[in-house]
Amino acid sequence: MALSEQLISFLQFLLPGFLAAWVFYGFVPHTKPNQFERIIEALVFTLIIQAIVRIEEPLFLWIGQWISIGEWTRQSEALAPSATAIVIGITFAFCVNKDFPHWILRLVGMTRETTGPNEWFRAFYEDVTYIVLHLKDGRRLYGWPARFPSTPNSGEFVIRYPAWVHVADNEDLKDVTSILISATEVEWVEFLRKDWKGNGKWQKIWRRWWKAPYQ
Repeated sequence: MALSEQLISFLQFLLPGFLAAWVFYGFVPHTKPNQFERIIEALVFTLIIQAIVRIEEPLFLWIGQWISIGEWTRQSEALAPSATAIVIGITFAFCVNKDFPHWILRLVGMTRETTGPNEWFRAFYEDVTYIVLHLKDGRRLYGWPARFPSTPNSGEFVIRYPAWVHVADNEDLKDVTSILISATEVEWVEFLRKDWKGNGKWQKIWRRWWKAPYQ
């Protein structure tokens, strides 16, 4: 019985870490690790969360001298680890998706790796441009990658304003706004030069969020 209580207490201690890891993997393209690695990650997240939670109460009490948003109660102490876990998970996901940790390390010459799961993902993330998909049946499809798979072995491309390259049946696509192509049907990908019209501030922001560029 005592062992079960200790196990429950240990799982409750790790719960904020599991929550942070769940939020983190919900926002990144990385594959979820196995069970043992998940426990290790949850433990690391939990240690970070507990360290932050310890300074939250005195910090909020200090801020409350000027701005009051409520009282620090037992309910606040219970909710603080979960709220902190969500913020930590989102923050870590943001840093990983922006390649922030490895970008700093590359600047100082410590590594040449990226934070992304593979070169495939980083290529699509960094080269926001029109592409040509070379299919295994020999055809080539031109268009804008509104969505792309995180790995070349699974998932689908969503290509907006598609057109076949040097194929006579392009008339069949004249009324098509997008087309879904399985990644397993793609042999390789061309990234075209970024020389479209409409390079204003808002057009660039629009393209960054994977919308079709202005023509």
